[in-house]
Amino acid sequence: MSKADEIFIAMCRDILENGTSTEGEKVRPHWEDGESAYTIKKFGVVNRYDLSEEFPALTLRKTAIKSATDEVLWIWQKKSNNIKDLHSHIWDEWADEDGSIGKAYGYQMGVKHRYKEGMMDQVDRVIYDLKNNPFSRRIMTNLYVHADLAEMNLYPCAYSMTFNCTVKPGEDRLVLNAILNQRSQDVLTANNWNVCQYAVLLHMLAQVCGMVPGELVHVIADAHIYDRHIPIIRELIEREPYPAPKFTLNPEVTDFYAFTRDDVKLEDYQTHEQVKDIPVAI
Repeated sequence: MSKADEIFIAMCRDILENGTSTEGEKVRPHWEDGESAYTIKKFGVVNRYDLSEEFPALTLRKTAIKSATDEVLWIWQKKSNNIKDLHSHIWDEWADEDGSIGKAYGYQMGVKHRYKEGMMDQVDRVIYDLKNNPFSRRIMTNLYVHADLAEMNLYPCAYSMTFNCTVKPGEDRLVLNAILNQRSQDVLTANNWNVCQYAVLLHMLAQVCGMVPGELVHVIADAHIYDRHIPIIRELIEREPYPAPKFTLNPEVTDFYAFTRDDVKLEDYQTHEQVKDIPVAI
């Protein structure tokens, strides 16, 4: 059984059984028919994934690993805020007529800042420190820039990554761990998508910095299930999980900026049928 499935099932059951409802409260999201989109939610959910043991892709339903990788590279590698640089259409709703989502996500990654070592953007700073100061406790990124919120078409959900290196007995390379901070998450549509794409990112950074991947800790401030998603979630978590797939990353790539979505593969990825026609709150 996949540990990612176990974690997902336990989280969903906890939200459904012990969460609080926003029904009747003033909420921003709504459904396409105009009805308010209420949720059952838990505050401060923390899930831990040991990437040295398995890759955390759900088997309860399929996660599109190449599309998830494409989006994280759009943000971290291309540092783009334009949907024309993205292969999928998941951001179309928040783009303007030119394809821009404003000063959000990739835009923030591309902004250069002054450090003692010179001008660098956040991604290059992370890579520099992992290679030169791996035991620094200051290796982190932040997309939630208050000065630019008014010019973002969507406030960042997954907004911060903090990296930390450890030594593992018997391992001659450092272990790279990370914490992903998320202010809010639609559990059905986005949970495993985010987990997988940041697991891929951790694998990539570990490879180009001569390290091995360790733990990905996912912290969600507001983990919620929308009211119209509840029956879907109940059916999903009753499915019998399959074994975790095997993850492979092209070992020839040593430059983070050379990775493509085709360098990522999941082998022996057995899943249940995909959930279709999921209503999306907007």
